[in-house]
Amino acid sequence: MTDNSRPKTCFLTGGMSGLGHALALQYVKRGANVAIFDLVVKVEVLAELERNKEHAAQKILAYEASVTDFDALDSAVVQAVAALGSPQLAINCAGIQRAQSFEELSREHFEQVIQVNMFGSRNFAAAVLPTMSRGSRLALVASMAGFAANYSYAGYCASKFGVIGLGRVLRLEYKPKGIDVCLICPPEVDTPMVLQEMQNMHPVSRRLKDIGGSLSLEQAISEIMAGLDAGRSVIIPGRKARLTYFCNRYLPDFIMNGLVDRIVRSELRDMAKDEAAATSRP
Repeated sequence: MTDNSRPKTCFLTGGMSGLGHALALQYVKRGANVAIFDLVVKVEVLAELERNKEHAAQKILAYEASVTDFDALDSAVVQAVAALGSPQLAINCAGIQRAQSFEELSREHFEQVIQVNMFGSRNFAAAVLPTMSRGSRLALVASMAGFAANYSYAGYCASKFGVIGLGRVLRLEYKPKGIDVCLICPPEVDTPMVLQEMQNMHPVSRRLKDIGGSLSLEQAISEIMAGLDAGRSVIIPGRKARLTYFCNRYLPDFIMNGLVDRIVRSELRDMAKDEAAATSRP
């Protein structure tokens, strides 16, 4: 069996920024050969990874490929396997979100989120799993939004609920083959994508996100790495996030719905008061 904490070869999507970049850096520091698949290859990121290699013989490769383009992604994975060998750990980190209410979210934007998050997870899994051997592991980055719905996140929640369903089926099918499949479900993490989103976040979304808590990138990576090292099938970094997961899984719907509905009503009422006060000013 592969040592979960020291895979010799690690493949990651979305490794040029955010969670993907941070995870790639950790495995480079642990001595792994790393292949990154992303829309754009950033020279400065590759230079940083090279500086942090544990030993000179390590190889770090990067390929420009979208997770929405299976043929291009599959071709890049084949090239990476030829250069580095099959991945002992493969992590799909690529993802996007559009925080808009359902009535404001266009069909095109909804489908874009599904294509990247849901079909992207499928495409990466379909590309790497045929190359993986007994003792290896596939990790799909989902989200707490895949367990707990949030206001103005129709596309994102739908996609992440789908990733969780996909991951659970893959775990069932590949466990007998000796390949582990796990789900990484973080709450809000201060990645560039989230920091940009916060500029226009709906107040109701903000209140609901506060239930699951927010993590620094460093804290999230520390707990994700610990979960991967321990071989957990579901990794939820953050105490508040784990409590939210527990409540959504084990409490009756009428309790959780009642709690969330009260928060939504309260925030919408406060927004209406603020708007009324603003319009009444001379």
